[in-house]
Order: sequence, then C-alpha cells, then structure tokens
Amino acid sequence: MKHILTILAIVLVSLEVRAADDAFVHPGLMHSQADLAFMRQKLATGEEPWSSGWKRLRSDYIAALRYAPKPTAHVSQAPYGKDDIGASQMMRDASAAYCHALEWCLTGEKAHAAKAIEILNAWSSTLESIAGDKDQGRIVAGWTTGKFCNAAELLRHSSAGWAERDVARFKRMLLEIDYPLLKDFQPRYNGNWGATMLHSVLCIGIFCDDRDKFNRAVDYYLHGKGKGALTNYVFPTGQCQETTRDQTHAQMGLGALAAAGAVAWQQGVDLYGAAGNRLALGLEYTARYNLGHEVPCTGVIGEKGRGHFQPIWEAAYQHYVYEKGLPMPYTQQVLGKIRPEGWSIVVPEAFGTLTCFQGHRRRPIGPIPR
Repeated sequence: MKHILTILAIVLVSLEVRAADDAFVHPGLMHSQADLAFMRQKLATGEEPWSSGWKRLRSDYIAALRYAPKPTAHVSQAPYGKDDIGASQMMRDASAAYCHALEWCLTGEKAHAAKAIEILNAWSSTLESIAGDKDQGRIVAGWTTGKFCNAAELLRHSSAGWAERDVARFKRMLLEIDYPLLKDFQPRYNGNWGATMLHSVLCIGIFCDDRDKFNRAVDYYLHGKGKGALTNYVFPTGQCQETTRDQTHAQMGLGALAAAGAVAWQQGVDLYGAAGNRLALGLEYTARYNLGHEVPCTGVIGEKGRGHFQPIWEAAYQHYVYEKGLPMPYTQQVLGKIRPEGWSIVVPEAFGTLTCFQGHRRRPIGPIPR
C-alpha cells in the first residue's frame, strides 16, 4: 500500500508539473511584465532611444485621448481597399486600442485604460461579420485580431478595470467571428496572408488560454504546406516568396513571422531559431536589397516599394543580435535610418524601438543604431 501511495504521489507531482508547463504566461503576447518594467525604467531616466520612441507614440493621433472608435457591424473590403466598409477603420482602431493599453501600462493614467476598453467594447458589442471579395475579410481579420489581442492582454492582466462581462464578450468575438476566418491560414494565397493569420491565432490561443489553438499556429509556422509557413516563405538563400512581387508585401510577411517569433518566445517556444535562424536570413536579404544593394534572386525581383521600410525590424534585431549574438549588419543599417519605429495598419509590430529594443541584455555586434 505504501508503495502504491508513493507511485500515486509521483504521478500527481508529474501532473502538476505538466499543468504548470502548459499554463501560459500573462501578460504574454508582445510584452511581459518584465518588458513593461524595463520600458518604465528607461522612460523615467529619459534614456535613448526609448525616449524618442515614446515621443513618437505620444505624438501620434491614434494615441490621443480624443481618438474615437467607429465600429461597423458588417465589415467588408474588396482587394486593395476597394469598397471598404469599416475595414480600414477597424485596422486603425485595433492599433489605437493597443497604443492606449500600452500608454496605460507605462504611465498608470486611467484615461488611457478607459480609452482602450472603450475601443475593445465598441467592437465586441457591434461586430457581427467580416467579409470581402476574394476572401479579403480573412486578411482584415488577420491584420486586426493580433493587435486587439495585445491590447486586451495588457488590460486584462492589470488593474485597468475591464469588466469580466466585457472580457467574455470580447472572447466571443475572437472565437466566433475572428478564429473561423483565421484557423486555416489561407494556404492558396501569397504568404503574407498565412503568416499574418498564424500570428493572430497564436494571440487568440494565449489570450483565451487555449493550448490547442496556440499549437495549431506553431505547427503551421514550422510545418505548414502553405506559402506563409517559415521555410516556404523564406528560402535558403534569404529570398522570400514575395520578393518577386514587391517589397511592401515581402516585409509584411516577414513582419508577421517576426511578430509570431516574439509572441512564441514569451511562452518559451523558439520559433526564431527554426530552420537555422531562417527568419534572420530573410530579414537580412530584404534589408540589403532595400538599402540599395544587389541580391541574388531566382526570377525578376519586385522593385515596387524598394527603400520604404515597414516597422518590423526591432524585435528580431533585439533577439538575434542581443539574445543570440548573431550579426545583422543590414538590419542594423535599416534601424539607423528609421529609428524610432512607428506603426502600420498592415504589420503586427508597432513602436518597436520603445517596446522591443532592450540592448542591455548583451553587447551588440557593431554600434547601436541611433
């Protein structure tokens, strides 16, 4: 009997460890509690480049308290923004919700918590469907869901005062409207679609404490058959699936994969390192070409958008250079041109210089971009 009880105790301990391992870290999307504390400390001392990143956020119209959400019950968009019914507004509102939630966490100003809550509640109490010609509604859901989730994560795991009934309604929006549009990652289309969708599914999984959804997105990133999976998007040469299309879409795909890496890293999953740090190769290739250098390319490279940099670089630069000690000289040059990063409605990252750069962790290879 004593032997049986001992075995049972070992089994119970094992189950407890497994349960703890399966639990998500909160807040745990783009930012942890430690990340937020780091940002607050840098802002308190006025250090650069965080101070400049903060000024850029605070000066943006989406971060102002006068910002007003304009939810639409039935969001629709045709390709390239034609016949836009609420889609662009939803994308702006998602970015604004994230900004105000971040401002709340960094300043303690309740008015910003209230504004972020206002935006999330407005959409979760209004939205009934997202649609569009040629499945355009699915990519709109991809562009907005991750940012909405990041705002919600910061509010829910703080003293913001977001009512539980409102949290539940927001969850229903994620699970009943957004997730059905995102769960299959649209493998038939260009890879920025699948990458954007898998990032949003990761965020849904963490916010809703749904390990199956999180694992579904991780599996697609690593092993998916569609163009948005890492090794189908970034080739061994660094060329991207959309390099021959144009540079804006290539950066959109890379940005979504980089954001997925950042979110998974918060939960102890290393997507950044997959396929021998393949994502870093794609970023360096794309940075090199957009800085004006020639790169090897199978096919005719898409010049449209060359030299216009999306705000996708800081999180990956921090990870690969400071956490892993890998050189990213072309990414470093990009940051020297665009710092501090701002935001875009079509990539998950926003204000990355403020939120993602933490150069103190490891001495960089080369000078810190200013």
